[in-house]
Amino acid sequence: MSTQNLTHLEAIKKIKELSEKARICMFCTELETVPVNSRPMTLQETDDSGNLWFISSSVSNKNFEIKEDRRVQLFFMNNSDSQYLSVYGEASVYKDKATIEEKWSPMAKAWFDGKDDPDVSIIRVEPKETYYWDTKAGKLVSLFSFVASAITGIKTNNSDGVEGNATV
Repeated sequence: MSTQNLTHLEAIKKIKELSEKARICMFCTELETVPVNSRPMTLQETDDSGNLWFISSSVSNKNFEIKEDRRVQLFFMNNSDSQYLSVYGEASVYKDKATIEEKWSPMAKAWFDGKDDPDVSIIRVEPKETYYWDTKAGKLVSLFSFVASAITGIKTNNSDGVEGNATV
């Protein structure tokens, strides 16, 4: 696996690609406690600045924890394509109608009584440190490489993968 650190527009493009493909992450708060609090969250979007947006209940533990400590860690996994993304960042909670209107998804009706539900809030995570793992050729080619290595006994160099920092 080779290392390729990305910056600015390349970093944003990679964060957007991997997060939006995975859609669901483990959203971790209270990073100084052991074990950290973690729950699955569905990503609404990754914007053109690299910020990650979520819909959340304003009365959830997660929102209370963010008010105490804005630092969060997100873990995205797209196992079908062997793509992974770790985002450490700062979360902000929005309750204003304009942000709720902009980020609202009809899927959120499963948890809320519509956009005007008083418990609707929007969380924005601004990435501070991001690390990614990706395959260049895809999972199938990687699988063939590992199978061939197992059959022939020749060690694979695993050169079709790439990993690195993605600094916005």
